[in-house]
Amino acid sequence: QVQLVESGGGLVQPGGSLRLSCAASGSIFSINVMGWYRQAPGKQRELVAIIISGGSTTYVDSVKGRFTISRDNAKNTVYLQMNSLKPEDTAVYYCKVVARLGNLLPLRDYWGQGTQVTVSS
Repeated sequence: QVQLVESGGGLVQPGGSLRLSCAASGSIFSINVMGWYRQAPGKQRELVAIIISGGSTTYVDSVKGRFTISRDNAKNTVYLQMNSLKPEDTAVYYCKVVARLGNLLPLRDYWGQGTQVTVSS
């Protein structure tokens, strides 16, 4: 019973910035991982950034130094600050949460609905 609601996408010029948000709600026992994926036209979905429960982060090489993933544990919300955006960042961005609904239940993946990010002049 996990629901993810994404917001913050839109149209931006090259070099601009956007901040994506993803809020998780429902009967969540624990969240192990929160992250962002993206799927560009004609491309497979790829990992963009992940933040684990201990706070460690991982980024795909193409966004290192430009994107920052963060979280607000009290709100069960993950953010993606995107700076110096490039046309190749254009994609549908999906939030993903790996969570348990109980301490004896297995980890499962939960996905947001996706939000469009378009970088164009």
